[in-house]
Amino acid sequence: MDESDEQSSVFGQLLLSHRRAAGLSQSALARRSGVSIRALRDLERGRAQAAQQRSAEVLADALNLAGAQRELFLRAAKEGRRRVPKVSGAAAPCVLPPRVPSLVGREDELDRLRSEAAAGGVVAIVGHPGVGKTALAIAAAHELSGRFPDGCFAIDLRGMDDQPLAARNALGRLLRALGVAPTEIPVPESEQASLLRMLLHNRRVLLVLDNASDEAHVRPLLATGPGCLTLVTCRRALAGLEYARWLWLDLLTPEHAVELLSAAIGADRVEAERAAAAELVELCGCLPLAVRIAGNRLANRPHWSLAHLVDELRDARTRLNSLSTGDLQLRSAFGMSYRRLSPAARLLFRRLAVVPGPDFGLGLAQVVTGKSEPEVRLQLEELAEANLVQATQRTGRFQFHDLIRIFAAERMEAEEEPAERDRLINAVLDHLLGTAISAGLMFFPDAQPGERFATQDDAAEWLDLEAGNWLAAQHVATRLGRDRDVLELARAMHWYSDSRWLHGPWDRIFALGVAAARALGSRQELAMMLNFLGWAQHVCLGDNEAGLVTHQEALAVATEAGDRQERAWAHAYLGSVLMRLGRLDEAREHAQQSCLLAGEFGFWTMQISVRNRLGRVLRAMGRYEEAIAVHRRLIEDAERHQDEAPQGTRLWMTGVVVEEIGHSLKGLKEWRQAAETFRDVRWVYTKGGMPSLAADAALYEGSAWREAGEYARARECLQLALDALTDSMVWTRRDEVLAELRRLPPADGGAEAGRKGP
Repeated sequence: MDESDEQSSVFGQLLLSHRRAAGLSQSALARRSGVSIRALRDLERGRAQAAQQRSAEVLADALNLAGAQRELFLRAAKEGRRRVPKVSGAAAPCVLPPRVPSLVGREDELDRLRSEAAAGGVVAIVGHPGVGKTALAIAAAHELSGRFPDGCFAIDLRGMDDQPLAARNALGRLLRALGVAPTEIPVPESEQASLLRMLLHNRRVLLVLDNASDEAHVRPLLATGPGCLTLVTCRRALAGLEYARWLWLDLLTPEHAVELLSAAIGADRVEAERAAAAELVELCGCLPLAVRIAGNRLANRPHWSLAHLVDELRDARTRLNSLSTGDLQLRSAFGMSYRRLSPAARLLFRRLAVVPGPDFGLGLAQVVTGKSEPEVRLQLEELAEANLVQATQRTGRFQFHDLIRIFAAERMEAEEEPAERDRLINAVLDHLLGTAISAGLMFFPDAQPGERFATQDDAAEWLDLEAGNWLAAQHVATRLGRDRDVLELARAMHWYSDSRWLHGPWDRIFALGVAAARALGSRQELAMMLNFLGWAQHVCLGDNEAGLVTHQEALAVATEAGDRQERAWAHAYLGSVLMRLGRLDEAREHAQQSCLLAGEFGFWTMQISVRNRLGRVLRAMGRYEEAIAVHRRLIEDAERHQDEAPQGTRLWMTGVVVEEIGHSLKGLKEWRQAAETFRDVRWVYTKGGMPSLAADAALYEGSAWREAGEYARARECLQLALDALTDSMVWTRRDEVLAELRRLPPADGGAEAGRKGP
């Protein structure tokens, strides 16, 4: 066999290429490096993914690799040794759901997926609602997990929702599941998709993308490499999806449907009533979800006969429609389960249809029923046992299947008076919007503990947990003309969005605020919302041109309305956008104008942010002394105003200002002062519980110590930064740290003699 016949790893391909370029045989390279011929053969053939660090270094020396070639060679070795980190609690939404206990009648489809696993790429599983697409995909993922040692992940894209999970948000979840820190996830969707492909290169990962809406919805998420398999489930054919192979899922055969029923209630019970079992699965349309619901009901009522259930399904009055009515053929099974619920559980079931988001917990269940927590808990358990709601990955949270949600809404319309339906919808909106507003206000610099939330952490926990609901509630409120609520929600999210700028669809949230302000005819509030929207455009989306246009409109509206505060903010934001665009003279003019206007407003709520922007613009212009003067005056003023803001706000905001001083000192080549400044800000961030910011400060400090010739201190700081990034594949930051470490002389060299650590 030729030495290159077998599939090689990236490192093995590089090793083979460099060895041949050097004109060396495996024997000759073994003599030069001390690495055995067998080890070299295993590496080049891909039997071993990569060499250990020391072996990779001696091989690089033996091959005379230097510069970029050596760096790439060692990087390939390191990445070949790496495996995807253990999934943390933050990545839990990407964990595979539990598999269906009994998947019958799908052996041919599972065989197909077993063969597809070897080829990798993308397989689209398509078919009617309720036909079992998700059950098949999850079952296959569990069975095939051993072939994908680098991880198996699943995401529900909620393609049938009014607001499907955006590809950008799904990418963020996957990147976090793969170990990327939230602060290191790129803003543009295209860069997120590129990072995902890079992380999955030469890995064996299985992705389940469940419930896609269309081709565009999943295209950025696809892992198409030969080592990865992506299973996509969708009600549509996804005919335009490149690289995909299709698996069409049909109804169960009658024989397999009866087998599925037997798995739920026992073979003896089915054998005792074979004719009734055949008729039952026929009435269920041989649709897996319908058969499962019927089987579960019978299993929970062992005294029922199958004939009894068949009699109920025969009666047209017990069904919403014939089981043969296409996509709505589940109605009979849903109706049967609904009728068997207790009155309290039926009430909860139909009223949960007014919940606007993808899932719900006890709190929203209490809002729609007015019942106590213990009562609602029992009712939710009853619904879950009847398979009318499904438990999510998060304890205490439940969700509807898409079609069951429709059924619940129909029961709501049929059994509740119109006035009561309107009251419930508004009660849910009041709860979600009111609570979200209270939570958002906790992030304002001058916030104090309130009745609903005692701390920012409490507020953040609720906002994160109920994000799908309060976001959807804003859209519902817009449709219902509740413009004041829509506007107040957007206003309340101003400072919260600063701390979660990667996590939310802030452009949509603030765009709805803009529309509401226009509808209300409030020019002052319109200027504010335009400033918020412009910020989302240029910071969150990276669209500087759109941000510039929006902030220019905000300035014009604020000037017309005589609103000096929003004029100041508009000038400040324009300074930032123009700086990003390289129009520095204009940026400085706007930044200076914003500072003049901001003097009459609060220090923590406005002045510190506005004046800090001026310092950044001056630094970008190379006017370092002026920038430092601006920032030092800010620190002095912060001391005078320290009693006007919570400690967390003070630590964060002053840390940002001090960090700017350090960057300007670097610009002046005052390396020692810069290093000491970054050291101070690192301590501030550490004290404030901001580890990612502390890691950045350690990187900046280490770089400055290196320039100052303090190599021991530089190495210690850079190692701190590297340690903070070990468990997250943050390529850009890790690369910066590693590049700085490579610039240092050897640790055992004479250059560091006599140096002391910090």
